[in-house]
Amino acid sequence: MAVQALRVGVVGVGMMGADHAERIERRIAGASLVAVSDPDEDRAADLAGRFDGVRAIADPLALVADDQVDAVIIASPGFVHEEQVLACLDHGKPVLCEKPLTMDSDSSLRLVEAEARGGRPLVQVGFMRRFDPEYVQLKRAVDSGAIGRLLLVHNTHRNKDVPQGFRSEMIVRDSMVHEVDVARFLFDEEIAEITVLSPTPTGAQPEGVVDPQVALFTMAGGAIVTSELFVKNQVGYEVRCEAVGERGSVIAGANWSGLYSTGNGEGGGSWGGSIPADFRVRFERAYDLEVQAWVDASRRGEVVGPTSWDGYAATVVCTAGMESLAKGQPVTVELPQRPVAP
Repeated sequence: MAVQALRVGVVGVGMMGADHAERIERRIAGASLVAVSDPDEDRAADLAGRFDGVRAIADPLALVADDQVDAVIIASPGFVHEEQVLACLDHGKPVLCEKPLTMDSDSSLRLVEAEARGGRPLVQVGFMRRFDPEYVQLKRAVDSGAIGRLLLVHNTHRNKDVPQGFRSEMIVRDSMVHEVDVARFLFDEEIAEITVLSPTPTGAQPEGVVDPQVALFTMAGGAIVTSELFVKNQVGYEVRCEAVGERGSVIAGANWSGLYSTGNGEGGGSWGGSIPADFRVRFERAYDLEVQAWVDASRRGEVVGPTSWDGYAATVVCTAGMESLAKGQPVTVELPQRPVAP
C-alpha cells in the first residue's frame, strides 16, 4: 500500500460523495478512484462513467470487501454508517466516514469498541474544519498563548437552504455536530453541558421546524461556547468562529480575506469577499487537505485526523442537544472511559 497508489472506493455518491470522487481523481496525490456505490445505481453508473477504469458496484458491502479496494470513503446517509464502517473494520480497511459517525450514541460507541478490539486505528471522521487553513491558524493562535487563556468561543453556521424534510433535530445532529467538534478541537477538552435555545423561527421553514437555533456549550474547564445554527437563511453559506482569550481574539471565516486577530501572534486582514453558495465552495481547500492527509496516513497505516472517539463524543453531545431542544433545559453530557486496544 505504501508503494502503489491507494485504491479508493466511495460509498454514497450524492453531492458529498460525488465531490469526493472528483477530488480523488483530479486533485489528490497517491490515490486513485476504483469503485463507487449508491442505492441509485444509475447515478453511480453515471459517475463511474466519467472516469477510466472506475466500476459501479451495487452493494456497498461488496465494494468494501472487494480485493481491488484498499480504502473507503463513506458519504452515505448516517443511518447506514454503522454497518458500513463495521464492514471496513472487519476487512481491515482505512475508512474516511463523513459526519455524523452514526445517528446515535450507542451505535457510535459500538464502532469505537470494535476498532479498539481490532488493535489498529482505521477510522477518520469527516470534520474537515480541522484542516481548513483559517481554523488551523486559529488553533495555532490559541495554542501559542498569543491571546492568553481561552475563555469564550462564538460560532456562526448559516446555510442558504436545506432539503425538504430537514427537521429541527437534524439541525442539531447534522449541522451543529461541526460546532461541537470545533469546540472540542480548540479547547482540547470535553463539553460538559449543552443547552439548545429556540428563537422565533424563520417563516421560510415549514411550521414546527425550529430554525434558527442557538446552542450554549459549557466546557469541562468552565469556558462557554455559543453556536448559532440557521440552516435556511436564504442568503448563502456563512461559517465563522471567534475565539476570545484574556488578551485578544481571533476570527476565522469572516467576510474579509485571511485571518483577523486582535492578538499579538497573528496578522490582520483586509475587508472584502463574498458569501459562497454552499459548503463545497467555502471549505473546498479544507476538503482537499483532509482527504490528502487521510490518503497519506492510510498508506502509512496511520490515522491523523479526527478519530472514531471524536465522532462518538460529538454524537453524544448532539444526542444531549436534541434532548435539550425537546425539553427546553440544559442537559449534562456524560462520556464513558475511552476504550483502549487489548
